[in-house]
Amino acid sequence: MPVLSQIHLYPVKSLAGFQVSTWPVDQNGLRYDRKWMLVDEQGDFLSQRRLPRMALISTQIKEQRLFLTAPGHSEYSVALETEDGEELTVQIWHDQCIAKTCDARLDNWLSDYLGTSCRLVYLPEHSIRRVDPNYALSSDQTAFSDGFPFLLVSEASLQALNNAMSLELDMIRFRPNLVVAECASYAEDSWRQIIINDIHFRLPKPCSRCSVPTIDPQTALSGKEPLTTLARLRKWQNKVYFGQNVLHDQQGVLSVGSLIEIVETGERQPPLA
Repeated sequence: MPVLSQIHLYPVKSLAGFQVSTWPVDQNGLRYDRKWMLVDEQGDFLSQRRLPRMALISTQIKEQRLFLTAPGHSEYSVALETEDGEELTVQIWHDQCIAKTCDARLDNWLSDYLGTSCRLVYLPEHSIRRVDPNYALSSDQTAFSDGFPFLLVSEASLQALNNAMSLELDMIRFRPNLVVAECASYAEDSWRQIIINDIHFRLPKPCSRCSVPTIDPQTALSGKEPLTTLARLRKWQNKVYFGQNVLHDQQGVLSVGSLIEIVETGERQPPLA
């Protein structure tokens, strides 16, 4: 039976994340996951696609604060729960959201390290970002993820991909929230509904991959893999896919080691052999 083997949290969009053994799930997904993001002077979101060095900024949550650390820079932190800050409209893909600023000194810290003017913003409680209605219910929401509250990948799928590349890329290249063990490679392609710790999840669509997995999270340098091999093995309708986007129907708590009940399966997505 499949088992939840890893839980990954990414408090700030496109910065490094960290693993947890147990974590609460709220209306937006894992609590504090992508609650914060960096925006440029126009309010547009920033990611590793534009600034690969974002991968080198580590995050941690402790003592009710979010801590940021970058090579050669001292640690900086902000409070997890606050409604302070300047309110502004930010752009994330096709969505506009109301966000709030955090700390001007931290903005300077980040701008100095990344070599471009930027601000750290967070999604306040009253700001709701809905999920694409083509794949979601009207009640589904997320924070500053690319579009869905969770991304799920199985260990066997990564092993199959690594075998095809003759490489050993780490799972963090693909930035999943939920990692699954004890299943066949790409078994998740056919899962439609699952239950973990009494939380019901829907898997509406596969995750198309951008250039971020080509960035080495240890060096911020880019290569050709895994996109070259994904284009050979996992291409459909001019996009490459790896992992599944996931929605949730309840709040609760997730824990590593929990069994995963497969409630419903369907045709593979993407429809690859």
